[in-house]
Amino acid sequence: MKEVFGIPVRVYIEDTDAGGIVYYVNYFKYMERARTELLRSLGYDKPAMPEQGLLLVVHSAEIQYRRSAILDDALRATATIGKLGRAAVTFEQKIWRGNELICEGVVKVACVADDSRRPCALPEPIYSALKAVI
Repeated sequence: MKEVFGIPVRVYIEDTDAGGIVYYVNYFKYMERARTELLRSLGYDKPAMPEQGLLLVVHSAEIQYRRSAILDDALRATATIGKLGRAAVTFEQKIWRGNELICEGVVKVACVADDSRRPCALPEPIYSALKAVI
């Protein structure tokens, strides 16, 4: 079974539209926070590795909305590693309100060279740390 990492997220007024419903793009922000905190929990606190000339960038993202979150909801954003390659990692992500799944997505993050933005291999320590939580 894959390890699921999650963080709490509270819906603030700045996250909502005029009707008090979470604006669609903010679910991506919640997912970004979960991925960032997953990496932080593994000892990597930045999406960039300047000393190695590398960046982690979103390659692609897919999302499905099931229910609306509203102002002041207490949510949980989760991230699970779906697929790990040498130059990219695919995260399976969900947003929960209690036991209710309200949103899910798949986000592929690639490792690229800072100067050329061309794909390159994940550094071995990061690759090994990610592999350990699959």
